[in-house]
This record gives sequence, structure tokens and C-alpha cells, in this order.
Amino acid sequence: MEVKQWYMEYKIHKNRPGLLGDIASLMGMLEVNIMTINGVEDKTRGMLLQTNDDEKIELMGKMLKKVDNITVTALRTPKLVDILAVRHGRYIERDSDDRKTFRFTRDELGLLVDFLGEICKREGNQVIGLRGMPRVGKTESIIAGSVCAQKRWTFVSSTLLRQTVRSQLSEDEMNPHNVFIIDGIVSTMRSNEKHYGLLREIMRMPSTKVIEHPDIFIRESEYTYENFDYIIELRNNPEEEISYESIINIDQEPGF
Repeated sequence: MEVKQWYMEYKIHKNRPGLLGDIASLMGMLEVNIMTINGVEDKTRGMLLQTNDDEKIELMGKMLKKVDNITVTALRTPKLVDILAVRHGRYIERDSDDRKTFRFTRDELGLLVDFLGEICKREGNQVIGLRGMPRVGKTESIIAGSVCAQKRWTFVSSTLLRQTVRSQLSEDEMNPHNVFIIDGIVSTMRSNEKHYGLLREIMRMPSTKVIEHPDIFIRESEYTYENFDYIIELRNNPEEEISYESIINIDQEPGF
């Protein structure tokens, strides 16, 4: 059978000596390999497992239900958030109502870059929206995520150094393997028809697009919320309000 990965998470009720060893021994007898292990949140442990027999995972789950000191809270094919939780020791905050929205603060830039990097590694059409106030680290995080994915990034519109509005791209830049960075305000409110034609062409490409200020992009263009696969919010602190009015009124100042 094919070798597959699984994510297991369990809550510890009593962290007695030898608990992890007992669980690891059980997995060893079933020939289920532990690839990665880490504490995730308070008194919770996450593991990435590997085996070529799904029945062994099912049997292991039933046996662990009989262990009084723990409660298995997840046993599934790993999602991106599971992989990052084990890697970083905490879960990404996710909107309870809108499951495509993920929240980060500036002190979690490492986690955000890793998250963006894993998304950018994927091939095909992906549209990511990135909300945040000026100078919170949006563009820098996108570039770092592209580097992690070993992909080239291309600015379609930006205000990182100066206002950039591209009307055409070279053949190398139009490579679908690239990550395209778009400023939603510049592209829809401070551009021209040639730029918008290029934007339409890029949006049709089977590539990753990261759009800063997605709400303005949606409001001022033909695209809708349904065009986005992920919405990321980046704040200086959890209580910060993301207000677009102050951003729109900035007089072409670098640092969006």
C-alpha cells in the first residue's frame, strides 16, 4: 500500500512519567512511524505519523481511546494548519465563521512566512488576499514566503519603494511558476487601462497571486470574494482595527 501521512493530536489529562514512551511503544509495535512531534497549545501534543496501512491507524485510534490519561482530539490526513502547528507549537488563529480567513500578529511573522511559503509551493491558480495597515510587514512577508517556496516574485503593482504600476511584463516575469504581488488599491484606483488589461491576464493564469488590500480590490473591480482561496489578516496587535479609509488617503507614500 501507499505510504501516507497522518496527523494525531491528543489532550493530556495527567502527564504521568512514561506516558509518551507508552504511546510511542504502541506505535512502534504497529509499525507507525513518528515523523514529527511537538506540544501544541496547553497540554496538547501533536504528531505527524507515517504508515502504509490505514487499518493500523484505525486500530491505534481505538486502542488509544482506552488510555485514561489522554483524549485523542484529532486523527486525520494532515491539513496545512496541522503541519504548521506541529512545526511551530501553536495553531494559526482562524475565523470561526469564515474558514478561509486566517489571523496573524506582527510577532508571528515567522509563522506567517511559513504559512505563505507552503501555499506558494503549490502549483495552479491560487488567490490570496492580505489585509493590514501600512508598515505592518505585508509585502515583506509575501517576498519571504516566495523565497521559502523557492519561487520568483513579480510586482504587478506596489508601493514598497515607490508607486509601481506595470503595463507589461517580460516573458520571464509572465512565468506561471512565479508569485505575482498586487496592491489592490494601486491596481484599481491609481492605474490605467493597460495595467488593468495586464491584471486580467494575470488573474486568468494558473499561478499564485497575492493581493494586498483585498477588500478595496473587490469593491473597485469585477472580482468577488469567491475568487479568493485565502484571506490573511496581519495586525500589529490583536486589537488593531484594519481601516482602509486612512490607507486610501495617504498621498502615494511608500510603505503600504
